[in-house]
Amino acid sequence: MNLSPLAADDFHRYERRRLKAAIALVTVWAFTALLHLVVWGQWLVYGLVLVTGVHLVRVLRRVPQVTPEALPSWQDTPPSERTAAYLSQWPTVSILVAAKNEVQVIQRLVKSLTAIDYPATRFDIWLIDDNSTDGTGLLMDQLAQNQENLHVIHRDETATGGKSGALNQVWPTTPGSILLVFDADAQIPPDCLRRAVPLFQQEQVGAVQLRKAIANGTQNFWTRGQVAEMAFDAYCQLKRNALGGIGELRGNGQFVRRTALEQCGGWNEETITDDLDLTLKLHVNGWDVPLMMTPAVREEGVTQAIALWHQRNRWAEGGYQRYLDYWRLLTPRRLGWGKTLDLALFWMIQYGLPTAALPDLVLAIARQRPPMLVPLSSAAAIFATVGMAQGLRRSQSASLFSVLVQTVRGMIYMTHWLVVVATVTTRMAIRPKRLKWVKTQHGDVDDPTVIEASVSSQS
Repeated sequence: MNLSPLAADDFHRYERRRLKAAIALVTVWAFTALLHLVVWGQWLVYGLVLVTGVHLVRVLRRVPQVTPEALPSWQDTPPSERTAAYLSQWPTVSILVAAKNEVQVIQRLVKSLTAIDYPATRFDIWLIDDNSTDGTGLLMDQLAQNQENLHVIHRDETATGGKSGALNQVWPTTPGSILLVFDADAQIPPDCLRRAVPLFQQEQVGAVQLRKAIANGTQNFWTRGQVAEMAFDAYCQLKRNALGGIGELRGNGQFVRRTALEQCGGWNEETITDDLDLTLKLHVNGWDVPLMMTPAVREEGVTQAIALWHQRNRWAEGGYQRYLDYWRLLTPRRLGWGKTLDLALFWMIQYGLPTAALPDLVLAIARQRPPMLVPLSSAAAIFATVGMAQGLRRSQSASLFSVLVQTVRGMIYMTHWLVVVATVTTRMAIRPKRLKWVKTQHGDVDDPTVIEASVSSQS
């Protein structure tokens, strides 16, 4: 594509979200009713199954791209070799952490950030205290006293925009050619920078996402389910990228090229999922977003059903919201045919089918016949099962029997997504969600002093 990048103002399409959601909901329900009422409805479903099935098989069979060789270990580099010319191969990186009331975990995070295996003169750390009331800001100041590349920014009670607002206040003043965002509860591998930054040697790469892993994954059913969910998500993204499809950011452990972020106008302060919103803006501007399986950034999974419900509601609404905001831009002219097809089919699987499930079931009962969308849902379920099993095998050392057990449990766990999306798409047509910071309770993982941590995002 030879299209010029869109300006930041071209993305400001946040008006009438409720109306757009209502139109989308009515359209999906009306299309589902049409399938039941016309004689060729079942054949149309079979056609969708064929197109979707072929694409999903291609995704599963695609060989992932080879990851560029990591930069050498800086800690193992002899002092005699640390010349200015040698340093020039290390891109500058600015690490951003927006935090609110994170006194329990911020010291652990800073310890891991300052221990990153990367030249200290080539990366800097920016801690953003978003009007914390628990002593987080004071602790940040204390931690920064003996660290030359550690900076602390304080926001007062008048600051707006949540996590996106905090990041936008700071990133334009940072020196890094690459920006890296972590959540406050992140557990960071020391080699993450030197393994990820070589991907930016590819000119079309606008951002890179580290695979996310669950630190407390053995705690209970819900965290075990999140382990399987994250493994499937990473594997699916890896294969979609290899096929020329859509790669997505996941907030925690996201690298972004500065010039790409500038084109997109920074992070969107009018969304509840800044990472998913930025994903589409990057792709519309012609950038790719690959994922790295290794190393992974670990984070604490939610441990209770009610916390999972609220978190997944936010994820579902934010993911759906971006399609309503940018639907005019999601065309082959801007994305290319490969990304457009991939985006459309995965939208149908993630949002279309769950939204259509209720009217499909009601009409099936009324007409005393099976639901029309069962073949399409079955194809999606088979893909998810195979992809989850493969993702678990790639992300952990486990026996085949263990992978099988985890996959079955993970698929049972994933049924919550059907209910979440069905209710979210309906609620969005009735009332919007208010932007605010959210405090998510976490369990004790590796440090007995860790009692709770914020997901450092908006709700």
